Amino acid sequence: MCSATAGLPVASRGPPCPGQDELGSAPGFGLDPWSRPRPLRLPHACCRRSEDAGRAPAAAPTHRWAHPAMSADPAPVAAAGSAGLASGPRPRPRKRRARSEGARNSGRCEPCGARAGPQGTMGASRLYTLVLVLQPQRVLLGMKKRGFGAGRWNGFGGKVQEGETIEDAAKRELQEESGLTVDVLHKVGQIVFEFAGDPELMDVHIFRTDSVQGTPEESDEMRPQWFQLDQIPFGDMWPDDRYWFPLLLQKKKFRGYFKFQGHDTIVDHTLREVDAV
Repeated sequence: MCSATAGLPVASRGPPCPGQDELGSAPGFGLDPWSRPRPLRLPHACCRRSEDAGRAPAAAPTHRWAHPAMSADPAPVAAAGSAGLASGPRPRPRKRRARSEGARNSGRCEPCGARAGPQGTMGASRLYTLVLVLQPQRVLLGMKKRGFGAGRWNGFGGKVQEGETIEDAAKRELQEESGLTVDVLHKVGQIVFEFAGDPELMDVHIFRTDSVQGTPEESDEMRPQWFQLDQIPFGDMWPDDRYWFPLLLQKKKFRGYFKFQGHDTIVDHTLREVDAV
C-alpha cells in the first residue's frame, strides 16, 4: 500500500499509486530526500590550511566549493497522479545548514575566490613559489630570459618539487635564479592563476624578505636588477602585479585569483586582504 494513502478509508483511497511496486512502496515516499549522495569535491591545492603547507602532497587536496551546481537540492519527489493522494501525508525534508547568500551564488572557492566552470568543474593545480626581496626604498626584480613569462620583470621562484616544502622551494629558487641566500622568509600572499584553455591552475605562494646574503648575479634564467619603489616597471611586468603589489609594499597579507585570456588580458579576478596566509 502506498504510504501516502495509509490510514484513509478503503473507499477513498483512489487508484493505486502510479509509482507503487510489487512490494507496496512508492519511490520517494518514506525515504529521506536529503540523504542522497552529494557531488564529488574537486581537487585543488589552494584551500589547504596554511599550517598544513609542509611537504608537497602526493595528491591535490579538495576545493571547498560554494558553487550552486555543487549544492543544488535533490530533485523533488514526483507528484502522484491520483486525486486520492492530494490530502495524504507528505514527507517533510530536513532543513539545510544555513549558507551565506554570497556563498550560495558566487560560484567561487570561498578561501581564494577561484571561479568554477560548468557544473563546478575545475582542473587540479600545481604549487609554485615567488620571492620578492624588498628593502627600504627599493625592490629586487629579475628579467625572465627564457621559458614562461620571458621578457617580463618578476620576482624569483618556480615549481615546488616533490618532497620539498614550499618555503624550501622558495629559498632554492631564489639562490638558483639570483645567487642570493636567505635565512628567513615571510609569507605574504597566495594567488591562484588560471589561463583560459589550460586545465592546470597555478597555485602561487608569495614571500618577501628584507635580508639576503650575497650579491645578485645573473643566471641562465634571470637578470636581477634593483628598482626604486617609485620606478617599478609595471608596464613590463605581469598585468596582475598592479593589483597586489601595493599590498606587498604595505606589508599586508592577501589572497587572490586571476584568470587570463592569453598572457596579457585579465578576464576575471578577486583579491582580498587577509589576517593570515
